[in-house]
Amino acid sequence: MSSAVPNYPFTAIVGMDDLRLGLLLNAVSPAVGGVLVRGEKGTAKSTAVRALATLMPPVEVVPGCRFSCDPAAPDPACPDGPHEPGPGAARPARMVELPVGASEDRLAGALDIERALSEGRKAFEPGLLADAHRGLLYVDEVNLLHDHLVDLLLDAAAMGASYVEREGVSVRHASRFLLVGTMNPEEGELRPQLLDRFGLTVEVAASREPDARVEVVRRRLAYDEDPAAFAARWAGEERALRERIAAARKLLPSVRLGDGALRQIAAVCAAFEVDGMRADLVTARAARALAAWAGRTEVLAEDVRQAALLALPHRRRRNPFDAPGLDEDKLDETLQEFGGGDDEPDPDPGPGDGGSDDPDGRGPDDPGGGGQPTGDDSSPPEAAPQSGDGADSQVPDQRPAGDGEDGGTGGGGGGERSAVGAAEPYRTRMLSVPGLGDGAAGRRSRARTAHGRTTGARKPQGALTGLHLAATVRAAAPHQHVRGRTGPGLVVRRDDLREAVREGREGNLVLFVVDASGSMAARQRMSAVKGAVLSLLLDAYQRRDKVGLVTFRGRSAELALPPTSSVDAAAARLESLPTGGRTPLAAGLLKAHEVLRIERLRDPARRPLLVVVTDGRATGGAEPVATAARSARLLAACGTASVVVDCEAGPVRLGLAGSLARELGGTVVTLDELRADSVAELVRGVAGTRETGRGMRGARGKQKARATTRGAA
Repeated sequence: MSSAVPNYPFTAIVGMDDLRLGLLLNAVSPAVGGVLVRGEKGTAKSTAVRALATLMPPVEVVPGCRFSCDPAAPDPACPDGPHEPGPGAARPARMVELPVGASEDRLAGALDIERALSEGRKAFEPGLLADAHRGLLYVDEVNLLHDHLVDLLLDAAAMGASYVEREGVSVRHASRFLLVGTMNPEEGELRPQLLDRFGLTVEVAASREPDARVEVVRRRLAYDEDPAAFAARWAGEERALRERIAAARKLLPSVRLGDGALRQIAAVCAAFEVDGMRADLVTARAARALAAWAGRTEVLAEDVRQAALLALPHRRRRNPFDAPGLDEDKLDETLQEFGGGDDEPDPDPGPGDGGSDDPDGRGPDDPGGGGQPTGDDSSPPEAAPQSGDGADSQVPDQRPAGDGEDGGTGGGGGGERSAVGAAEPYRTRMLSVPGLGDGAAGRRSRARTAHGRTTGARKPQGALTGLHLAATVRAAAPHQHVRGRTGPGLVVRRDDLREAVREGREGNLVLFVVDASGSMAARQRMSAVKGAVLSLLLDAYQRRDKVGLVTFRGRSAELALPPTSSVDAAAARLESLPTGGRTPLAAGLLKAHEVLRIERLRDPARRPLLVVVTDGRATGGAEPVATAARSARLLAACGTASVVVDCEAGPVRLGLAGSLARELGGTVVTLDELRADSVAELVRGVAGTRETGRGMRGARGKQKARATTRGAA
């Protein structure tokens, strides 16, 4: 029988200093709180995490305990207990992987409802949180997990215990683990309050140095050819690193965090305006772990600096469009201003001193070892341009000549204007898709979900996930005489079981179709339009939607951003959007129809919401007005929920956006009405649209407006 394929050695990883350091600090001190690894695909994130698992010291467990209790101090509340202190059995530390599609029962554990009802026993099946106790829990693509799973996961990580509540039965067990999450920011971000629950974060990117890339390929090919031989070549380095982790763990309780270092930590956290006190605690723990890793018992300023670079970047973000990272000059100034404490000795130079120590040493056949200079490895991705008033925003409104006729630019791209900065985003009213869906969990439209308010009961379709007790009793009650029940109690069979049907919220695909023609090119107007779309993007981020961006100008339409969960990318594309040319409205609508058709094939359950941002003019192509109307009716025939954001300005209004909304079967709102705190919003509440000047006077128009656009709570 062949042995398992060994993991890629941790010490054989080329570069990625911040990634390796963040993982090692958590191995030294699990109290740091885990690490979130952010980076593009193909940057060895998963490889590094799996390699770390082999370096973790073995653990002593109570024989037969499914919850990995420590025999020296067993958990008094262990469901498999009580355990008497005594000798245990050693086993390797586990690395448990949480799949993106895991259910809550798989993560936290589940009660056997059938046995509980028929036998009266609390039969509990442990989940992944129990398996990961005293080990490592790895969540790949953590940003794609449902919010309720992330909440459950991070609560367990913070409290060191998992609580399972099912129909009045409560189970609690210890769950302390090293939490590591990886994510690709292009696929969407975590909410700030969830980011804050990860102790450290590191940004990784592939090296742009040819020599480093060559070495990566060389080592990977060697590993793929003979994993066992490759691992054997690095066994000495792995053993040395494992011993160093154990030594740092042993030294950690002796590391002293003096008042000077504490003042620096508090000053740095205050200077970067992080919320709460978790940042201070994590930075302090990481600084102590850095000192222990370097073999010192005193925390130095360099430890505080390195700890801040790992612990603060993801906590200082104010909105999803802010670029991650820290201003290192500001960090150094703060450390210098609050430095000079009375308890900092001179640094003790030596191997591993400081936060950027290279843990992997030299390979047996590589004079340069794994620590080759890879300056680009830790560079964060290019930051999205900041919203707000840029240099252009100080220039007065410069309406192009003949703005009402697309600036007289003809059918081509002549008269193209440079990109205009977006106005400041604001809180928008909630736009939603009518009806009841069953798409991915989110916060926009009504949907049948696994969580939410109970609206009914049904027979289980597969494994029983949430018992509806009253419906189960009602189903079993008529059959008690046939089943021989004469005394108190209830005989329940599997056919009687009913699960709860719940209604919650789903995330949608919000496809923006933005008019970038000459009629929109007035500087103040385009700035307001971009600010409105940016506000809607922020709303989509908060409601866990996917977003896409179609623009049209000149002679054609363009898919500027394919549907994605990354609103950062959409904001960046919007910021650099040029304007000018005629208005091919029909081309924009047809492009949107094609994008939605493809997305329905990819994800049929995710319902779309079309947001058309335009003044309603159609001047591009043959018979532009009639063609645009036919294109709109094509989208309406597909049942696409739509909202037209009317960007028309000036004292004379043509109401073309209202006509477009009627053809789409949707509703229309002005830029002013889009604000959640607008006067129209306060007066109309849940209603949704204006009756005067918007072409929505008919009862059918009012009904669709109410079904599609609702006021924010």
